[in-house]
Amino acid sequence: MRSILLYTFLLCVLCVSGLTFSSAISIVPSGTQAVPDQSHSYLGFDRNYYPGDAALPILRKSFSFTGYWLSPPPGEKSNSWPGKRELLRSHGFGFALLFAGPTSGELRDDPYTLKRVAVDTQAAAAAARREGFPSGSIIFLDVEEGGRLPRTYFAYLKLWASELSRLGFRAGIYCSSIPIDEGEGLTLITADFIREQLGPTELTYWAYNDACAPSPGCLVPQNPPPPSKSGIPYARIWQFVRSPRDKETAVHCTGYSRNGHCYVPGDTTHSWFLDMNTATSADPSGGAK
Repeated sequence: MRSILLYTFLLCVLCVSGLTFSSAISIVPSGTQAVPDQSHSYLGFDRNYYPGDAALPILRKSFSFTGYWLSPPPGEKSNSWPGKRELLRSHGFGFALLFAGPTSGELRDDPYTLKRVAVDTQAAAAAARREGFPSGSIIFLDVEEGGRLPRTYFAYLKLWASELSRLGFRAGIYCSSIPIDEGEGLTLITADFIREQLGPTELTYWAYNDACAPSPGCLVPQNPPPPSKSGIPYARIWQFVRSPRDKETAVHCTGYSRNGHCYVPGDTTHSWFLDMNTATSADPSGGAK
């Protein structure tokens, strides 16, 4: 019932403001988005599955923050992270909160897109509250697809940001910063394309680019590179390693194990393959408060 009421509310917002659904994606808020401070960087890890309580002291030696799923990860029906916030926090971890986004194929038409974003924002905010994350925390929408997303996706992202703000949280997006060759001398970067379509919104960007270079490969650098090295100067987080190693983008990267995964140096038994990130904050979502 709540999702139906919220869907009606969103539709009314567009109508009362004189906007059509398609024109909603071209709104450009006033002001500019500040480029994050890149003077100091912090390492973090993320993985779809909670690594287990015993892993935390070892992982904390290398990482300042962890990804934390508020929904089942993409392709999964369950989520192993709920209930672990306080334990992670007691070990000194900061957080990068994640919520799985829809595929572009799922956003097949305007009515479904409105209903889906209403349901998703409510679910993300409810999960964050249930886990004890404070108001104002940034929730990153996980967008696995790259390239030219359809207009319905930009309408979804616009409403993702506005609805999360109304519900007391801030919106982020996890997306690709890997250049895509479109032929005829044209190159597209998904993060830039999204930002161009949405304008300088309050979205916080978590960019992934595991190509070497710019990625240093599977290693724990003493001086982590700033997220701007991803090629996205406005990124707050850069995922520079994905496990398993991508056979196209990361083929020239070193440090991965024979099975193609990346492990932290202290994991001598190779128990927890993971992705690695660098961020402008030890608590990118502000969830450790």
